[in-house]
Amino acid sequence: MTTTKEGVTSFVGRLFAAGAHFGQVKSRRHPSMKGAVLGTKDKVEIIDLAKTGDALERAKAALAAMGREGKTVMFVGGKQEIASAVRQAAESINAPFVAGRWLGGTLTNFTEIKKRIDRLAELKDKRASGTLAKQHTKLELISLEREEKRLAERLHGIEALEKRPHMMVVVDTRHEHHATKEARDLGIPVVGVIGSDCNLADSAFPIVANDASRQTVSLILGELTAAFAEGRKG
Repeated sequence: MTTTKEGVTSFVGRLFAAGAHFGQVKSRRHPSMKGAVLGTKDKVEIIDLAKTGDALERAKAALAAMGREGKTVMFVGGKQEIASAVRQAAESINAPFVAGRWLGGTLTNFTEIKKRIDRLAELKDKRASGTLAKQHTKLELISLEREEKRLAERLHGIEALEKRPHMMVVVDTRHEHHATKEARDLGIPVVGVIGSDCNLADSAFPIVANDASRQTVSLILGELTAAFAEGRKG
């Protein structure tokens, strides 16, 4: 997947209009981010969006390759201000996602997580077929309903996950440090949409931008999901 220089420049303009250039206050800048910022304004770091645009193109190429190869990409971002954008992006390409609290062991203890996924599917199937009502008392049904609700809440977004993802798109690797660490431990590459307080080394494909801005995050995720969808078409 290729994008013209003019196209990249145009998108950088859209990022600027969305406030993507605003980083953290200088005191919160991670040391690895020195080359990603142009300077400060009113004590707030100003991100070099030209570099952001170039990084986005590299990430899009990686997502397109995942799509062509039929790989699974998981989206992660549970911060309140961007969680809905993460969910919508993932759902647009039918990808798994975690847009809330990360469940420890989702990757590193996937065997156990898969048991819970299968248990949820079993409860849903039995309830839909009427089997539960036939085999259990009213008190038991109440307990099973609570179990199903609890599992559905915890596993929301990954109910259809059959195996570990091949790549992850993480918004704010600092905030999602548990997910990021699990991915790193397993060698799963991370596309990070990250602010100036994050560690560049936590992402194989770091995209530095205002990761607290829903508009910015939506723009970037839209480009990434479009690249994945285009790759999937072959």
